[in-house]
Amino acid sequence: MISLLKRTRGGLTPDDRKSFARTEPLWNAAVPSRCVVPLLQHVGNPAQPVVNVGDRVREGMLVGRASGAMSANVHAPLPGVISQQVSLTLEDGRSCAAYVIELSGEFDRLGKQLDPIDWERKSARELLKTIRECGVVGMGGYGQPVDRKYSARRGSGVDHLIINGVENEPYVCADYRLMMEMTDGLLEGARVAERILRPERVTIAVQAQRTDVRSRLQRRVRERGLGYFVHSVPAKYPQGDEKLLTQAVTGREVPGGASPSDVGVIVSNVATVYAIYEAVVYEKPVVERVITVSGGAVRQPANVKARIGTSVQELIAECGGLQSRPEKIVLGGPMMGHTISDVTLPVTKRTTAILALTAEEIYNGPRTACIRCGRCVRSCPVGLEPTTLYKMLDHGDQAAAVAAGLLDCIECGCCGFTCPAHLPLVETLKRGKQALPRRKGTA
Repeated sequence: MISLLKRTRGGLTPDDRKSFARTEPLWNAAVPSRCVVPLLQHVGNPAQPVVNVGDRVREGMLVGRASGAMSANVHAPLPGVISQQVSLTLEDGRSCAAYVIELSGEFDRLGKQLDPIDWERKSARELLKTIRECGVVGMGGYGQPVDRKYSARRGSGVDHLIINGVENEPYVCADYRLMMEMTDGLLEGARVAERILRPERVTIAVQAQRTDVRSRLQRRVRERGLGYFVHSVPAKYPQGDEKLLTQAVTGREVPGGASPSDVGVIVSNVATVYAIYEAVVYEKPVVERVITVSGGAVRQPANVKARIGTSVQELIAECGGLQSRPEKIVLGGPMMGHTISDVTLPVTKRTTAILALTAEEIYNGPRTACIRCGRCVRSCPVGLEPTTLYKMLDHGDQAAAVAAGLLDCIECGCCGFTCPAHLPLVETLKRGKQALPRRKGTA
């Protein structure tokens, strides 16, 4: 079944800049001679180190053990020797320890034929244990441990699983290539998720203009005898946000401060579902992922499957290097990603894209006073007044900002993108939200 769903309020329709994705298949990036593996690749506490400098590790070996409900296991992406343990500041400003692994020895999985496991004989509890042990987290950028997300809602009224393939940030198209080239693995991962959650309905959501991937998914769903629905949603940013997608697909509005699971829906990104497939069917930890490398400064934009811990500069070199000087290098999409200054930073489970953007691609200009044009209000997909929240936070009135809906902000960047005064709207709202737990004395 295919349906075209209505748009939500606000939002933008930017140039998607993904033309290369429609013609160029993804490839496996070169295995690096060394990798830097952060022990923080998820939303919770850093994983606890379980190996030491000088230890030899095998491909997929546990190097960091989850240390809390929202933490996740971390594994060695390469066989080799741990040469250092360093302190690393990630693109989002968080700091953690990281292992430097120098490549040596044989791979246990790479290039070898692996036999699938008969996972259908396992219980949901056993499947969740495997997912937890393999360190599977939300691969769309958020990084919540999947076992936590799924187990918290089993048997508690979840009736709809939405597999999110919308991916409507400009440039970013890793999920599109995954859906086109790894369709059966994705659908098998969906079957695993369905087995755990027992929803009444499973929906795969894709952008309306991606008729090729929609047709491919629909055909394979039919051929495999799966009762899944393929829904098309308009290419309006940020339709891929899980709250907005929940409303578009089910008609259920997620209340402020709540999550889709509170209205009976679980949303999982397609890369996450594919990681579930690899974990359950092959007991493969998350040691690699598909990443978009693009932007006007990149010589050969591409989607590559890269080992976790590979540096940004190595993946740019993998795509032909730079053809011009980038004004900014961004990890993630241009709307919600993080600008970095250090290209030796490694990619992690949460890295969806590397963008090297030229000055012409950056929405830049001198900052001026607010001219009260209302563009930020019209573009806000959740109905907030960003300029009002900005002024409250700028004057230190967090309580008023919370009362005015600060916690409903999804940090999509629409307000800042449309602001002719170039006010740091989304940055200020992000900082305001991040400051609230510290004010309340929580972790």
